[in-house]
Amino acid sequence: MKIIKKIALVLLLVLIAMQFYRPAKNLSQGNHTSDFIAETNPSTEVQVILENACYDCHSNNTKYPWYNNVAPLSYWLSDHVEEGKSELNFSAWESYSNKKKSHKLEEVAEVLEEGEMPLKSYTLMHSEAELTAAQKDAVIAWANQSRVLYELNQQPQ
Repeated sequence: MKIIKKIALVLLLVLIAMQFYRPAKNLSQGNHTSDFIAETNPSTEVQVILENACYDCHSNNTKYPWYNNVAPLSYWLSDHVEEGKSELNFSAWESYSNKKKSHKLEEVAEVLEEGEMPLKSYTLMHSEAELTAAQKDAVIAWANQSRVLYELNQQPQ
């Protein structure tokens, strides 16, 4: 029984220490998606959907929930956001080539069609990110339409 108490004490001390060493937050000033919006020109409906369901994990500005102040959840959220941004970062849209932009929009449509995004773990705490079939269809149609423009731009002149 002594070993279990020692392990529990060490775990408690580690959890307490984790509260003082937090990962950096994903925050930026200004309109961090303006280039993306200007270039892809989504409808107001699609813009709202992207803001509510995508930007927290796929841009340089995350709106953090209250539970982000509690370790180890803060570490889990930080890793989740970093992984999301590595897949697609709307704030870095201008740095992507036209071919990559086309591919990213293709992936947006695919993950929505397959029901992979938004993640269930995200929509559990963010009900506004739960998308209806009509909302998914609107984003998919916009993504496919925008892809055509990038693909045409890649054609030899």
